[in-house]
Amino acid sequence: MIINFSKRWNERLASCLGGTVLWLLVFVLLSGCAEPAPADRVKIGFSQCTNGDAWRQAMLAGMKKELSFHPEVEFKMKDAHDNSTLQRQQIQEFLQEDIDLLIVSANEAEPITPIVEEVFNRGIPVVILDRRTTSKLYTAYVGGNNVEVGQTAANYISTLLRQRGNVLEIKGASGASPALDRHKGFAETLAAYPGMRLVAQMHGDWKRPSVMQNLPALLKAHPEVDLIFAHNDRMALGAYQVCKQLGLDRRIKVVGVDGLPGPHGGIQFVQDGILAATILYSPGGEEAIRTAMKIIKGQPYEKENMLGTMVIDSTNALTMKMQTEKLTSQQQDIQRQQQLLQQQRDTYASQRTVLYILLAALLGAAILGLVAWRAFQVNRRLIKRLERQNEEISSQRNQIAELAEQARIETEAKLRFFTNFSHELRTPLTLILGPVEEMLTASADLSAGQRHDLTLVHRNTQRLLQLVNQLMDFRKIEVGKMPVRASEGNIVAFVREIMDVFEKSARQRGILLRFLPSEPVLPLWFDVNILDKVFFNLLSNALKFTPDRGQITVSIQRVPTDNTVRVSVEDTGCGISEQDREHIFEWFYQGHQPAAKGSGMGLALAMGLVRLHQGQLSFTSQPGQGSTFVVTLPLELPVALRSDTPYSALPASFAQEDEMPPRSKEEPAPTPISASESLILVIEDNEDVRDFVVQKLAPHFQVSSAADGDTGLRLAAETIPDLIVCDVMLPGLTGLEVVTQLRADWRTSHIPVVMLTARNAPEQQLEGVQSGADLYLTKPFNPTFLLESIRTLLANRAHLREHFRRELSVDTATVAPQRVDQKFLAELTAIVEANLTRTDLSVEDVARSLGISRVQLYRKVKALLGTGVTDFIQGIRLTKARQILLDDSLTIAEVAYQTGFSSPSYFSTAFKAKYQISPSEFKALHVTPQS
Repeated sequence: MIINFSKRWNERLASCLGGTVLWLLVFVLLSGCAEPAPADRVKIGFSQCTNGDAWRQAMLAGMKKELSFHPEVEFKMKDAHDNSTLQRQQIQEFLQEDIDLLIVSANEAEPITPIVEEVFNRGIPVVILDRRTTSKLYTAYVGGNNVEVGQTAANYISTLLRQRGNVLEIKGASGASPALDRHKGFAETLAAYPGMRLVAQMHGDWKRPSVMQNLPALLKAHPEVDLIFAHNDRMALGAYQVCKQLGLDRRIKVVGVDGLPGPHGGIQFVQDGILAATILYSPGGEEAIRTAMKIIKGQPYEKENMLGTMVIDSTNALTMKMQTEKLTSQQQDIQRQQQLLQQQRDTYASQRTVLYILLAALLGAAILGLVAWRAFQVNRRLIKRLERQNEEISSQRNQIAELAEQARIETEAKLRFFTNFSHELRTPLTLILGPVEEMLTASADLSAGQRHDLTLVHRNTQRLLQLVNQLMDFRKIEVGKMPVRASEGNIVAFVREIMDVFEKSARQRGILLRFLPSEPVLPLWFDVNILDKVFFNLLSNALKFTPDRGQITVSIQRVPTDNTVRVSVEDTGCGISEQDREHIFEWFYQGHQPAAKGSGMGLALAMGLVRLHQGQLSFTSQPGQGSTFVVTLPLELPVALRSDTPYSALPASFAQEDEMPPRSKEEPAPTPISASESLILVIEDNEDVRDFVVQKLAPHFQVSSAADGDTGLRLAAETIPDLIVCDVMLPGLTGLEVVTQLRADWRTSHIPVVMLTARNAPEQQLEGVQSGADLYLTKPFNPTFLLESIRTLLANRAHLREHFRRELSVDTATVAPQRVDQKFLAELTAIVEANLTRTDLSVEDVARSLGISRVQLYRKVKALLGTGVTDFIQGIRLTKARQILLDDSLTIAEVAYQTGFSSPSYFSTAFKAKYQISPSEFKALHVTPQS
């Protein structure tokens, strides 16, 4: 029973609310229909040549007076200030603003005609006001007849002077169409009176100052003048003032043109006796708007609307003044009535808006009441449902907690087994590594195949041991049992030592390793055992994913604002895909890159170790362009993390996977596991001989080979080897031609060349030596002799390198460009000295200036001086700084900036590192203070 009553009550309430809402909607719709639709908006553009004078202001005032009867019109004026170019541009702007009609008062007829024709041809009506264009392509013309104005003035003046007298004419701007027409009508009509004479003319440019400047001289030249006719009232006022200054105001009469009302208009001037008369020239503003509205509304109109003219003199000036004042008063009354009407409209609109708002509020309240009632019903049902769901969630949460605890126990057991198993692996690995290393270092009678197999076993055993160590580190990080024992050391030298491990592998693949520390010495508290694993993993990953002939850049810089040091490892590899970026720091995660996959522990281990060191590890990557990993470390560590143990070099266990174990001291001859860093290029077309030479040299040097002279010459320029072994008889370029081109190219001119040939005639050997070869060996040759000869040549090259370096350390100007190598060093030194003040001078800039690649420059300088290009540049800077320091007028900071150092502190550190004395101490010892 209660349920049925409630249901009926709800239905009645909904019905009442629905009826109320419907009634309100009908009321609003009826109210909206009762409002009259506003008239369509009309856009009229007015291009005015200028509005700086009273006549133009009167024109604009007349337009506005007429526009007050047309509230639907949007009127916009652009003033060109007597600039025809600007007026054309403004009319073009009107076209872009979608105007419905254009009114133009041209500054000059000829320049404005084309743009007016364009507007007319687009179908936009054009009303020409006052000044005509040279074309008939316009909709209507409104303006006075300037020829008639001139004629009227001439007839009146002849009457005033009783057809006998001398007249001076002051014309408007030169070339202006009103000035031309008024003069034409005036001159032709005046010529009909024999007693009248036009004795002088001048241009007043429509302005009073121009008249007052030029008229006195003209009046003095023509004292017979009886009357002055000016083309507008402003110039007429100027003529009167000149006559008054000269005492001629009672004898010479002045007649103007315009006849404007107001205290500064021509009518007032006539009434005050300043002007004898003024010729009415109506501005035509009202007529222009009336004509425009007829055109827009499609009503009949006249194309030519000529405004009448008349003479205003003392006989009718008072009447004209009273009429204009009456019209002005009536216009002001009309404006007040329009303002009152607008206020009433605004009041009506605001009241209507308030009514709509009240109706909307009432409607909203009714709707909100209905919604609230329905929401209350829905909420009751939702509360009951939520109570049931809360009970289910509580039960599920208890089950999840039990499962989580069980999973934690099982995970802990798995990790414990995992750790114990890793520990067990270390014992058999140690038993494998020991005998293998002993056999490799102590056994001299192993064959090449046996040594190769044992080396393979040793390398992979080391890799397996490294993986086990990473697993142990992972477990220590997980349980928090890896302590940090930091000591203070030079992070720059530390990272440099780690990079040296990868130098050989990078060179074999043609990968350029760049090291860019911002400072040579950067003290930092760090744990060697922790950071060596971090940087080893980052460099190992960079080397793995960088393609051959790529580039890896390691940079170190201090960040003073954060009190940190930032070490970044940047490669030019394949980058990290979008799907891998969120997971690369997860344990055992292997990405989807096509490169060789690892264990998935390296980056996760590096992240854990960096965080353990209170640092941050981040990365940026672009697929196909490479990745950059950044390690940010604090300069200071808490005392609890510091150790009293001084900084030491890398641990003995730190080695790259493919590095060989060291030879024992008792081993008499070098083995393939201890190859020199020197690069030898073998150019030999016979495959067997080439393989034989490569096999003999490979245990002692890095060896590359080429089968013809062209390929060998290209490889020599690209890789800059330390020595070349070249056959004389080669396909394409012969060996002698190869040597000649090597010596002619300063990139390769320093490389020693050993010639191999089957021709043993003395003159043939002499030819080889003359071509530039350092050694000439005939086939068959003794391999041991070849090996020792190469070593001797390399040793001699090292002595020569030391000679060049000593010369550069004393005075760069002593390197005489006699040989090609000396010339190269002279050019290199000149480039560095020319850019000595540049703090951003890089190896790439120097290489670009020399026209070679960065790698070629590095190997060339390394071969000649045994040092890097960066060290060479810094050596030049320090040598120059030592000379400049002798100048007592320069401070140490000025010397630092003149020699290209980024800061005085960095300069002092580098100077002291090279000369074991600070710049200030050096200056104190060598510069005598001034008394």
